Amino acid sequence: KKAPTGKIDLNTASKVELMNIPGVGEKTALAIIQFRKSTPFTSIKQMMDIKGIGEKKFEKMKEFIKVKWTSSSFPSYGVAEYL
Repeated sequence: KKAPTGKIDLNTASKVELMNIPGVGEKTALAIIQFRKSTPFTSIKQMMDIKGIGEKKFEKMKEFIKVKWTSSSFPSYGVAEYL
């Protein structure tokens, strides 16, 4: 799997896009999506709140992820278009 060319936004990326982050497989991508449905990311460090992502894994992925969050990013939490 090749590393992403640009930073991936944790709040808007699809499952496939999330799986381009080093250390993220399908299970972790789905966990990220579940997490952001109830709590949109406000910091990339919140990745460590997801089961299976510790400090070592986070260190490998942090340069490939970003968080751009505004209230309009999630007009209503958990809608299908974010899956």
